[in-house]
Amino acid sequence: MLPTSPGFPFDQDIAWTPDADQVSESNLTQFMERYGIESLEALQTRSTEDISWFWDAVLKDLDIRFRTPYEEVVRLDRGLAFPEWCVGGRMNIVDNLLDKWLEDPKTASRVALRYESEEGVVSVYSYSDVARQTARVAEALRKDGFGKGDAIGLFMPMTPELLFAFLAIIKIGGVILPLFSGYGPSAVANRLKDADAVALFTSNAFPRRGKPVALKAVADQALSHCPNVRRVIVHQRMAEAALALVPERDVTYSSFVQDMPEESETSDTSAEDPMMIIYTSGTTGRPKGAVHTHCGFPIKGAQDMYHAMDVRPGDTIYWMSDMGWMMGPWLVFGTMAIGATMVFSDGAPDFPDSGRLWRMVEDHRVTHLGLSPVLIRALMSHGPDPVRAADLSCLRAVRSTGSPWDPASWNWLYRLLQITSALLLFLRLPQMFFRKVFFRLIRTQALT
Repeated sequence: MLPTSPGFPFDQDIAWTPDADQVSESNLTQFMERYGIESLEALQTRSTEDISWFWDAVLKDLDIRFRTPYEEVVRLDRGLAFPEWCVGGRMNIVDNLLDKWLEDPKTASRVALRYESEEGVVSVYSYSDVARQTARVAEALRKDGFGKGDAIGLFMPMTPELLFAFLAIIKIGGVILPLFSGYGPSAVANRLKDADAVALFTSNAFPRRGKPVALKAVADQALSHCPNVRRVIVHQRMAEAALALVPERDVTYSSFVQDMPEESETSDTSAEDPMMIIYTSGTTGRPKGAVHTHCGFPIKGAQDMYHAMDVRPGDTIYWMSDMGWMMGPWLVFGTMAIGATMVFSDGAPDFPDSGRLWRMVEDHRVTHLGLSPVLIRALMSHGPDPVRAADLSCLRAVRSTGSPWDPASWNWLYRLLQITSALLLFLRLPQMFFRKVFFRLIRTQALT
C-alpha cells in the first residue's frame, strides 16, 4: 500500500515521487551540491536564517549580471517590511532578459516566444528577433520624449507586440503598468490615474470565441478621465474591427515603430529603481498598487521557475494568464532570465473546440504547463477524449495558480496525464505583492 500524506487536505495516497536521476539532475539539487547543503531541511533553515547568503547564491546561480556590483545583498535598516536589495548595484533587468543572450549566436537564435492566435496563426521569435523588435519600440518611445521613471500602461491581449512594448518600457528606464484586458473603463482609469501614467499601449480589439472584444473603445472611455496620458499607441490586432484614432494623441503601433532602428541602448538604472506597478483586483476594496524593482520580483520569478519548477534553458513554458495578473509578468521575467521559451496565446482555451489547449501543448512542445483548477473543472465537461487525442509526452510538469484544487478535478487531470508519463507537480501560487518573497521549498510528490 502506498503511504498517505495526512497533512494534505484530501489525505490522498502518494502516487508518485521522483526517482534518483530526476532528483540528482534537478537545478535545485545542483544548487545544493554547489554550496555543500546536504538536505532540504538544511537549505530551508539556512535560506531563512542567512538571507544575505541565500539571495547572493541565487543571483549567482541565475547568472544575474550587474553593471556595478552590489555592496550588500540586503539592507534592513528600516525593518523587514522595507528592505533595500542589491545595495549600490546598478542593473537594468533587460540586461538579463535580453542583452546577455545576444552575446552568443547560439543563445541569440534560441526561441524566446511562440505565439498562437485564436485563429490558429503561429509566430515564432528568437531572442535576437525579440531584441530587434523591442529596440524599435524603445527608440520610438525615446523619440516621443519618454524615458526614465515614466509609467506607461499595457492594456492588450497576449500578443507579441505586448511583449515588445513590455520590454521596451523597462529598457528605457520606464515603469510598466500591466492592465487586465477584461477591465472596464473605470478600472482602467483608476489605475492609470493612480500610477500617474503618461502613455498607453492598447489594441483595437481581440477575438474571443470568434467575436471581437473591443479594447480601444474601453480605453477611450477611461482616458477621458486621465488627462496626463498624452500618447496612445494602438495595435490593430483585428483588421476587420473598428479603429478610431484621436488626433494628436493616438498613433497606430505600426506607424509608431516605422523606420525605427533595430538596435537600442538599454538605460542604466539602479537595481532598486522601480520598473513595474501592478494592482490588486480591487474585489475587496480600492485597488492597491505594488511597486516592483529591477532586483526584486523578476529575480523571485526566475528563482521560482529555476529551483521550484526545474525550468531549464531551452524548456518551453505555457502559463495561461493575462498580463494584467501577476502570472503574466512572472512568465516573462522568469522565462527570459533563464533563457527558456514562453508561449503566448489569445482567445479562449476551448475554442474553436475543447481540444485547443492540448493541441497547443503538443504543437509547441510545451514542457511546463500552467493552468487553474477552474479551467480544468470547465474542461471536464467535455470528457477525456480531447486530452487523449493529443501527444502530451513533451510535458514534464503541470502547475496551477488561482483557486484551490478539489479531489475530483485533480484526479481527473492526474489520471489522464499519467498515461503520457508526464511528471505532474502542482504548485499553487497566490498573487504576491511583496518586494521579495521568502520561500519554503516543498518536497516534490504527487498525491492521488
